[in-house]
Amino acid sequence: MTDRVSQLAGHLNYPKGLLAGQVAIITGSGQGIGAEAARLFAKEGAKVVVADIDAQKSQDVVDSIKKEGGQAIAVPGDILNSEYIATLVKKAAEFGDGKINILVNNAGYTWDGVIHKMTDKQWDNIIALHCTAPFNLVRASAPYFRVKDGAPRCIVNISSTSGVHGNAGQLNYALAKAGVTGFTKTIAKEWGPQFGVRANTVAFGHILTRLTAAKENGAFVKRPDGEKIALGIPQKNTTPDSAAAANADIPLRRPGTATEAASSILAVASPLFSYVTGQTIMVTGGRNM
Repeated sequence: MTDRVSQLAGHLNYPKGLLAGQVAIITGSGQGIGAEAARLFAKEGAKVVVADIDAQKSQDVVDSIKKEGGQAIAVPGDILNSEYIATLVKKAAEFGDGKINILVNNAGYTWDGVIHKMTDKQWDNIIALHCTAPFNLVRASAPYFRVKDGAPRCIVNISSTSGVHGNAGQLNYALAKAGVTGFTKTIAKEWGPQFGVRANTVAFGHILTRLTAAKENGAFVKRPDGEKIALGIPQKNTTPDSAAAANADIPLRRPGTATEAASSILAVASPLFSYVTGQTIMVTGGRNM
């Protein structure tokens, strides 16, 4: 996948990469889709700011990028902390010699529960993580996007099919991800006319990440207050037949990989999508089309 993108970049007169010279902040890029996006962006010439709550994982991604000749720095911290957001933007601008071109709001996780049992903490946390945090980061980054210098600038907000179609047991997540659509369109309408900023949403379907892996694997997120939130989907009664049936409504008959998901983010952020803004790009293998 990466080789194909690189070949295309060279063919289209981007010998130094689709994102050469651009500075990109990618939140939640210590692992999963975010980490893959960070690596792909760096391979396409971007200077990548790896932002994740896990400092060690952030640095590991940076090290892997540098090993391949790319440029990246790690700025770890809690995206729900306003002081961290200010630090993140400041260090990104310094890394970029006073500019930021791309912002990918990818950080997030699920904290599921049926409606009548969902707690205030579950509700408030997921809304804050997927709506308030991206807003705070976009607002803090405004001085670097509201610039009339003709340089490419774009914001990519990550959503989910849960936000497009709803999903049982995910009322908080579905509302938050649905809100991302209006958030994106408003950015496109406010910052597009004068500053040329593009804003798009990428909505993922079934992608192989810790959020869709077996809950029995034990993956979790640790909140600042020490509480652990279990991630994944219970699969203790899953059989090969039921697993195949779970993909039966996907025309490609399989879930997507983290690299495939990250490649779609790269495409949307790249000049190949230079005339696309305010859109929700569905990355689902054809499900729900």
